[in-house]
Amino acid sequence: MELVIDILSSAFWIILAITILVFVHEMGHFLTAKWFGMRVERFSVGFPPKLLGRTFGDTEYVVGATPLGGYVKISGMIDESFDTEHLGSEPEPWEFRAKPVWQRTVVITAGVIFNVILAAVIFSGLKFSYGETYIPAENIGGAYVSDSTVVYNMGLRTGDRVVAVNGRELERLGELSDINTLLADTLRITVEREGERLTFTGPPNIMTQMNRSGGGIGISLENYLPPIISGVAEDYPAARAGLQAGDRILSVNSDSVRFWLEMNDKVQAIGDSALTVRWLRPDSLTNGPSTADTAAVTTQVRTAATGRVFEATLTPQPDDENPDRYLIGVRGPTQPMLEQEFGIRRQSYGVGEALVAGVQDTWSNTKGIAVSLQRIFVGRENLRENLGGPVMVAQVTQQAAEAGAFYFWRIVAILSITLAIMNILPIPALDGGQLVFLIYEGITRRKPSTRVRMAAQQIGMILIIGFMAFLIFNDILRL
Repeated sequence: MELVIDILSSAFWIILAITILVFVHEMGHFLTAKWFGMRVERFSVGFPPKLLGRTFGDTEYVVGATPLGGYVKISGMIDESFDTEHLGSEPEPWEFRAKPVWQRTVVITAGVIFNVILAAVIFSGLKFSYGETYIPAENIGGAYVSDSTVVYNMGLRTGDRVVAVNGRELERLGELSDINTLLADTLRITVEREGERLTFTGPPNIMTQMNRSGGGIGISLENYLPPIISGVAEDYPAARAGLQAGDRILSVNSDSVRFWLEMNDKVQAIGDSALTVRWLRPDSLTNGPSTADTAAVTTQVRTAATGRVFEATLTPQPDDENPDRYLIGVRGPTQPMLEQEFGIRRQSYGVGEALVAGVQDTWSNTKGIAVSLQRIFVGRENLRENLGGPVMVAQVTQQAAEAGAFYFWRIVAILSITLAIMNILPIPALDGGQLVFLIYEGITRRKPSTRVRMAAQQIGMILIIGFMAFLIFNDILRL
């Protein structure tokens, strides 16, 4: 039953996201076609079979049962329907083919433009509603670098303090994971280590390396999280040992711990064997009785300048959902804890500022996605490891929805940009393929033959179907 619920939940969020994107895209074609006096025969969200349909004026508005796309059928236009009956007669004034090249170009590109506008509106809305929270880079003392990550292979080590990226001083922690920073022709990260500045160079196929190491560069906010406990789960080893919210883990089996991920990796490495944990309890939490004072397995080691140090031996237990993962039953630091630790700053945006910032985010993501595709097409990155299909999109969308409204709408904006870029590629059956024919007509002053356009549409559809099948199969292999 739980599996069924997960599948339905995943399907709901991806269908919602696709419906929004398709509706906006097709609305671009629809509105501009109407503006130029073209007759729109059908506006469909979803592909056949038809679930719902209603005709108003000259247009039938349809909801299809296959929620993987949509289309606008404009009179006098050769599209994926392969309808050529109209070509045997003279063009009517309301037909697509009767309009000037520039008007047809606007109609063809309007879907892409509307998707970009949608992304800008979403990014602007997020800036206005949520503002921006960031950690000043100057407040970060160092990071945890796990082996097998991209930055570890570059040469970075735990405790390094990142001070510059690509020769530019780091001002905000988030700048390190900016897609355009990572996709620079040559990524260079400068760190401070024991008073010395060292610069390390990233691999030329960094996207592929990131995916192979788990989808990240190896340094994000998680790598800076301190080992401060925000809560302890009942009936887990940590609760039985007497740990409580506010405690800071100092060591695991005599190995010092400075970061949350470092502590977690040590626990996973030990597995279900007994381990010794030492932690600091601040003075603010030691006034009065505490679980650590009464737990039989816990001893007070010493008194520190800022509190008391305790030690206990406990045995991690397997995670119910993932038996290969071991837990001691503690939760990571909360936002208020991070604010106290790092001095997190917030930036609010007015309407105008949010609009400017939203457009900048749209441009940054558009550039990043375009560069990513370019690196794949020229062979610099691995195709199979860097392109995701419907299954991966569904997973990412569901995860974003579970994380909250901010993350869901952000992924919708990114998918909207991705849809725009993919649609403008010069592939027959896509908007970009139609645009190529219009550019040809505009330059030569004559239309490509019907036979050529029909053959191109058919080849384009075969390529798209084959590519989608490849992506779905690839997604399944990567699960």
